[in-house]
Parts: sequence; structure tokens; C-alpha cells
Amino acid sequence: MVWQELVSINPNICHGKPCIKETGIMVSVIRDNIAAGISPEEILKSYPSLVKEDIQNPFAYLMVKNLETLKG
Repeated sequence: MVWQELVSINPNICHGKPCIKETGIMVSVIRDNIAAGISPEEILKSYPSLVKEDIQNPFAYLMVKNLETLKG
């Protein structure tokens, strides 16, 4: 599965920030949790609407966006 299948950007949801589709959970929330050392298992417990793939694949989205930003 590619990130486009998991991430949506809608200006009417979370101010247009990238979210996991059908959850309203921003990709940045997952990123910040993992950066804080929270395990994927704990994230899944905290956000029961997520599945394991939701935690893994959004990072591909962030990497693509970071590369686009660097390229200008």
C-alpha cells in the first residue's frame, strides 16, 4: 500500500493538515508520538481507529514532502 491510499488532505479537516484517512488523526501526531519514544503498540492502544499500516506508511508521505521542500 502506498501513502496516497492512507493519507488524505482536506482543507475542511484538521485545517488541511495530512491525516490518516477516515480517522481525523494527523500524520504529525503519529510522527510526534514515535519521536517521543512511544511504541507502535501503545499508539494503537491510544488511537483504536488506527491499524499497524497507518503507523508505518505515513512516514513515506512525510519523506516525500520533506524532499519536495528541500528541492524548493
